[in-house]
Amino acid sequence: MSMTEVRRWRRRGGRAEQPMVPQAEFTSYYGRPVLNPPVWEARDIAGYFFLGGLAGGSSLLAAGADLTGRPGLSRVAKTGAIGAGLVSMAALIHDLGKPARFLNMMRVFKVTSPMSVGTWLLSAYVPAAGVAAASALTGRLPRLGAVATAGAAALGPGVAAYTAALISDTAVPAWHDGYQEMPFVFTGSAATAAGGLGLLAAPSGEAGPARSLALLGVAVELAAFERMTRRIGMTAEPYETGRGGAYLRAAKALAGAGAAGAALSGTVPAGRVRRAVAAVSGAALLGASAATRFGIFHAGMESARDPKYTVIPQRQRLDERATAKAEEGPVAAGQLPQMPPA
Repeated sequence: MSMTEVRRWRRRGGRAEQPMVPQAEFTSYYGRPVLNPPVWEARDIAGYFFLGGLAGGSSLLAAGADLTGRPGLSRVAKTGAIGAGLVSMAALIHDLGKPARFLNMMRVFKVTSPMSVGTWLLSAYVPAAGVAAASALTGRLPRLGAVATAGAAALGPGVAAYTAALISDTAVPAWHDGYQEMPFVFTGSAATAAGGLGLLAAPSGEAGPARSLALLGVAVELAAFERMTRRIGMTAEPYETGRGGAYLRAAKALAGAGAAGAALSGTVPAGRVRRAVAAVSGAALLGASAATRFGIFHAGMESARDPKYTVIPQRQRLDERATAKAEEGPVAAGQLPQMPPA
């Protein structure tokens, strides 16, 4: 160190130099997204998520209605299942652009691909739901209708939940990070929608299973969603802000109102008042399920557009792994421990 440098150091009181550059913050290249968001239309794909859940849940409700001798509820559930299944398939094909692209996905079956599994599930489910509904509405071929009802009910949970696996298998942060709870959120939302349809359209005297299914669905959906947002940390921000947050706040309000109305409808004496309360609560539950799917869709898109939701959690995970590795010591790193001298 030269004498000039020594004098400068002494004038500073012998203190080391302080950094003059502030701590760097993450920004992407020209602020552009790190990920390319999926090229999905909300109307098609979020609607596809909702209608698929409604179809799968309704098939389960229809099977339960048949077992407990509720023909009115059975007809409503089976009609809702085939209607929602057909429209959901139409929405998927519309998003793909050409029907041939849907058929091309059926050339192979890949267990590791949620899209491949979902395509085959939907292709098997819709015919079964159609036969079940046709038999219920016409009264013909009851044995075939019973077999079709059982088949649709067996495939229904897969149809309701596979879209959760589909979005969790992407790189979209808000979807991928929630992979543990997302199937429970979608399954609960499907039960909410199916129960809401039963309350809305079935005879009030036969709506008991629909009421129970709706209340169970609301409880599972809200509990799973709350656990997911707490676990994934900052990646959950798009579920609370922006367009996705607005949809999800509406979904919670509608679910709460619908659940309260559904519980109340079971205590009101039979008549027009019970029918009105059940119908209003059923409509609220259907709206809650749809708002949940649209909210999750828009929140995922927002997380893909903002690079911080991709990079910051990755850096946090790398830091956590480095800290854990350092705490494990040299043996965990594959090195032999030092032996004490003899």
